Amino acid sequence: MFSRYSSGILRSLIRTMSTTVPENAAASVVATAAAATTVPKESSPAQAKQGKKSKKAEQQFLLKTPKGTKDWSDKDMVVREAVFKSLSDLFKRHGGVTIDTPVFELREILTGKYGEDSKLIYNLEDQGGELTSLRYDLTVPFARFVASNSISNIKRFHIAKVYRRDQPAMTKGRMREFYQCDFDVAGNYDTMVPDSEILNITCEGLVGLGITDFKIKLNHRKILDGIFEACGVKEEDVRKVSSAVDKLDKSPWEVVKKEMVIEKNQPEEVADRIGEFVKWNGTIREVLALIKGSELLIANASIQQGVSEMEILADYVDAFDINKYARFDLSLARGLDYYTGLIYEAVTEASAPPANASELKEKAQKEKGKSAEVEDASEYVGVGSIAAGGRYDNLVGMFSNGKSIPCVGISFGVERLFSIIKARAAKDLENLSANHTEVYVMAFGGGEGWNGFLKERMTVTKKLWDAGINAEYLYKAKANIRKQFDSAEKSGAKLAVILGKEEYPAGKLRIKVLGQGQDSDEGELIDSETLVESIKTKLDAHNVDGLDYITRLVRGL
Repeated sequence: MFSRYSSGILRSLIRTMSTTVPENAAASVVATAAAATTVPKESSPAQAKQGKKSKKAEQQFLLKTPKGTKDWSDKDMVVREAVFKSLSDLFKRHGGVTIDTPVFELREILTGKYGEDSKLIYNLEDQGGELTSLRYDLTVPFARFVASNSISNIKRFHIAKVYRRDQPAMTKGRMREFYQCDFDVAGNYDTMVPDSEILNITCEGLVGLGITDFKIKLNHRKILDGIFEACGVKEEDVRKVSSAVDKLDKSPWEVVKKEMVIEKNQPEEVADRIGEFVKWNGTIREVLALIKGSELLIANASIQQGVSEMEILADYVDAFDINKYARFDLSLARGLDYYTGLIYEAVTEASAPPANASELKEKAQKEKGKSAEVEDASEYVGVGSIAAGGRYDNLVGMFSNGKSIPCVGISFGVERLFSIIKARAAKDLENLSANHTEVYVMAFGGGEGWNGFLKERMTVTKKLWDAGINAEYLYKAKANIRKQFDSAEKSGAKLAVILGKEEYPAGKLRIKVLGQGQDSDEGELIDSETLVESIKTKLDAHNVDGLDYITRLVRGL
């Protein structure tokens, strides 16, 4: 039912509409206005109950993180922060300075830099008139940074998140949101000098994290491209063929050859010639000897230049004593388009997929359904490379009107490293405390006039904080001994400082080593003035060879 006021408005609205819109539109307005002004009927109890159910159903949703991402627990973060510190300290030792760049870039900055992997870039909605995308790596933003600031030389490191719309394998550290730890050298230097130091940084970084069963696969883009040319690949098809060869670490040669011939439109005889050479691997000097022994290859100008640079690198690898980790592998292609010279990636036994990967993948897809995407590919993929990089001399020039600055760098994959460390230290992680508390301040006493020494505990704790010591106390005025020891245990504290009812007023404190049982000993009685010195001495005694528990855990010691 309409009120008089509503009816008047409606009649006026109809008269206006009839002169400006068709009759059927006016009728629609009448229906809408009537629906808006009609007094709703009282609903029955059954209808009300159904309405509540519908509202509840609307509020229900799947409580999870987006595919390819995860929450990190407090214990996970303790380990991950230790990895970050280990790598950042390494980068600083080699003269690196750190920078930061936006998490998203103008889309045109990223376009055309990643070859076939460009399909994995996350594009954002147009907001404010600019087309942007989430950064795919830290290398292209670094090149843009160098060009934007007219930098001629820099050693930089950058630890930040990147984003890729890849197939996740969560337990293997293959994710859609993940950290990269990059170290790059930009500037004109003697051939292979910064390249060899980058390789040394790679070895130092992995060994420093307790990973020693790795190999660094090396190749040179000039040699690889020269092989393609010598085998009959047209210049415009080189990158396409290179992307197929790049899959040799995951697929057998027969599969790669099929892709070359059918998808990349290469003659079968060309693919067969390429297959003969990309299977070569060994030490740097062993593979160089094979290349120089092939008349077909050594006649190529591009290969000659690559061989010359690799001969220099072989000497520098010897100088840094990292030859035992290096493996010259002509199947390594690195799919990104911007590489121009030396390329490399560090791999372990866990990098390769399982032997029956294709069967496991087929089974997973069958269970999920052909039209649906598998949520997690951990069962049938490997960890992949745990660090990778190369030389990219032309990338900066793309942003600075051709004024190129030679660059070379390495990127450590933190999540992949974390998956290896976590698997190796699974038992130790169960007992790991996420707290960083070193000392727990307690008070013992009772009887008439006992107030719990809360203010006094605060004073002693503040003294420890001021000395840079991580300390806690119980937020309770009068706390019994058991609750204080329980709280100390949960905090992971190594030592307890005890304020006794009779001892503290006399200028004495007691230091007790925790983790040995509440009644194992009474602790050491000290003068209050020597508290900080005594605590630091006892904390140092907990370290082995100067390394704390977390560092030893991360390094696998």
